Amino acid sequence: MNLILQLLSLVGAGLVLGAYVALQRRWWPSTGSAYLWANLIGALLLTIVASVDRRIGFVILEATWALVSLASLVRRKVPVEAQQN
Repeated sequence: MNLILQLLSLVGAGLVLGAYVALQRRWWPSTGSAYLWANLIGALLLTIVASVDRRIGFVILEATWALVSLASLVRRKVPVEAQQN
């Protein structure tokens, strides 16, 4: 189980950090689906690991990160006209 959690945390951190590097290098826009999906999946993986380890501060941080990414993905799917009303 410990090895699985370590792998999940490495993949999650890699996704979040990779997205951040891609954003800073201007390879991905902050509203792009690749950036948002990488953040969402990475944050969800890190939330799972933090939950198992009972690290409430990290659960709050990563769950919030995931929710913000999810909200941005949903907002991308809503037509611009609907967002303005």
